[in-house]
Amino acid sequence: MSPIREVLARVYVESLDAALPLYQRLAGDAPTRRFGFRDVELAWVGPFLLVAGTPAALAPLRNRAATVLVDDLDAVANAITSAGGALIEGPGESPNGTRLIAEHPDGTVFEYLHIAT
Repeated sequence: MSPIREVLARVYVESLDAALPLYQRLAGDAPTRRFGFRDVELAWVGPFLLVAGTPAALAPLRNRAATVLVDDLDAVANAITSAGGALIEGPGESPNGTRLIAEHPDGTVFEYLHIAT
């Protein structure tokens, strides 16, 4: 069984207020969750994670291909490190659960997020 539940496309925007109407329309009746983390504002709507902030705040985040919702962070961390990847940050707490940032052996960087149910 895969530990992955869902993948959120990361979208970097100048303004959440300006960008949200389109993504809300595309996501249908999915709820919109707005929250802050470190120096950025985020909005999670359906399969999209919108990220807004200053260019300086966004710069270290732009290398992340997606946010992946998982059932088991330990299984993900073990799979990545066993394959020769690296854990860059975490696991640690975030506004929506426990997260880690990992670089796969091919150089792709993902945020993995476990939300307790």
